[in-house]
Amino acid sequence: MNSKPTFSSPLQTYLEGLHAQHLPLRDGAVATYIPELAKADPDWFGICLVTTGGHVYEVGSTRQSFTIQSISKPFVYGLALEDNTRAEVLKKVGVEPTGDAFNAISLETGTGRPKNPMINAGAIASAGLVAGRTHEVRWQRVLGMLSTFAGETLTVDEAVYRSESETGHRNRGIGHMLRNFDILTEPPDPVVDQYFKQCSVSVTCRHLGIMAATLANRGINPITGKSAIRGEYIESVLSVMGSCGMYDYAGEWLYRVGMPAKSGVAGGIIAVLPGQFGVGVFSPRLDSRGNSVRGLAVCEDLSRDFDFHLFNNPNEVRSVIRLKFTGRDVASSRVRGAEELRVIEEHGDRVLVYQLQGQLVLSSAEVVVHDVIASEPASEVVVLDLKHVVGINEPACRLLHDLIDLLHSRGKPVVFAQAHRFPHLRRFMKARMLQGFEERFLAFEDSDHALEWCEERFLVRHIPSRTDVHGEPMLECPLFAGVDAGDRAAIRALLHRRSFRAGEVLVDIGAPAGEVFFIARGAVSVFVPVAGGGRRRLGAFSAGMAFGEMAMLDRAPRSAQVIADTDVDCDLLQIEDFERLGSTHPQAKITLLHNLALSLSARLRKANREIRALDC
Repeated sequence: MNSKPTFSSPLQTYLEGLHAQHLPLRDGAVATYIPELAKADPDWFGICLVTTGGHVYEVGSTRQSFTIQSISKPFVYGLALEDNTRAEVLKKVGVEPTGDAFNAISLETGTGRPKNPMINAGAIASAGLVAGRTHEVRWQRVLGMLSTFAGETLTVDEAVYRSESETGHRNRGIGHMLRNFDILTEPPDPVVDQYFKQCSVSVTCRHLGIMAATLANRGINPITGKSAIRGEYIESVLSVMGSCGMYDYAGEWLYRVGMPAKSGVAGGIIAVLPGQFGVGVFSPRLDSRGNSVRGLAVCEDLSRDFDFHLFNNPNEVRSVIRLKFTGRDVASSRVRGAEELRVIEEHGDRVLVYQLQGQLVLSSAEVVVHDVIASEPASEVVVLDLKHVVGINEPACRLLHDLIDLLHSRGKPVVFAQAHRFPHLRRFMKARMLQGFEERFLAFEDSDHALEWCEERFLVRHIPSRTDVHGEPMLECPLFAGVDAGDRAAIRALLHRRSFRAGEVLVDIGAPAGEVFFIARGAVSVFVPVAGGGRRRLGAFSAGMAFGEMAMLDRAPRSAQVIADTDVDCDLLQIEDFERLGSTHPQAKITLLHNLALSLSARLRKANREIRALDC
């Protein structure tokens, strides 16, 4: 069955060309040693590439069912690791390549331990390590795990299973040898039968692409978002795929293609480029080693054309710092009074903000740490914004922990923005910092709140007498600068007091703009929705400030939502009352509009300054 995505893309066009290029290849033959496999159409041919972002590109026979065969081996090995830990599995299954065929009896002299989990002996031993009280429970766990990798419920091809079982004498003999050496600690026949079933699971080329992409995505299915196995074991699975996955072609495969891979005698191949994509290829014509002829050719071309070889794919670590600016270049969205703005202007350059991107590993994290230390004399606080970071490994966590330690000893905090996206970072810091964790690991939901926290450090130090305003917002609100006492009294008579509880919505998107709010007590935040269902804070206002004043100009429906951060008292000026000021107190109205223009001008200058700072 042919399938094309609903959009055109260069990658889709490339795969279509690759498919057309190798379709005439007629070398090799369909496997016959399992009778049911001999029924495959030798001209079936599909390619499916799936990115870790969840984008699927496919061409050819990608929805044609066939059996997974030995491609099941790395996945079951991963489940065995998850159930038993690496140390326990290594006692039963080695990780050394053999250079032998897939069905070779490669057992260590004396111990009987299979050389690796990709040969049949190692795969049967792995099947015996899956946890479960009964054989049926174990089998359902295996099938459920494979289904999670594929993104939908898989089933067994019963005809192939019967054929495997009826002709599987060599594998039964391997099972008994493993029992003889206590690699299997129970009767071997049910374990071997489970192995026959896992090889007989029916899949499509599209399934293989998604399964490979799940390995590339550290065990998280990029289509469904579900975890198939714990990410900490993916590196072990990919390691044995890289060294042993293509049997006696493994060395040449690594040399030519350079991606962890696994083949199956039904004609499937998966290949993985960690962090980027997984690819599945299906074509039943096999070479003498049992690998798909077209599959090998497709993967070689992919690797060469897009430079996918693992050992020729260096990360540009210098680009990990996407942007670097100061707290004076970009301020938080908290609206400030004149004295507060003066302090931030004077001391904001002591806040260094690093907007990071890509993978944080040892080499890229070192670039960040080196730059922070080099800039340390000019800084008082460092903000690390992780919004554009896609992954952080443990060595990077260790370097960041040591940076926090170093700067903390000098009285300089390190503040994280969007660290919640990497819960393992928090766990690492908590395990290392112990009792000092709450004080030293400072994390905020986004860079705006992190900047606000930094600003408050300066303001508390330099304006210690700051107090909340009660009852008379016009004494503080810049909108009333220059309005004389008589006019203020007239406007004050038009105000109506309203109170709101913390978390209550004061203004909703799309509501009619009929009033201006003057905050007498408390604080509010202004939000707009963003893609993905979240929201972004545009501004934050406290006592003595006004919001909603744009209604004085255009009366357009509200374009943002305003929510009370605390309990709030507001004095409301209806727009109709404001309009009547033109007749009763014209100078007051002129002054208010003049101040509004100055306020908009100041906002525009601030926006221009921040655009320049953020222009990459």
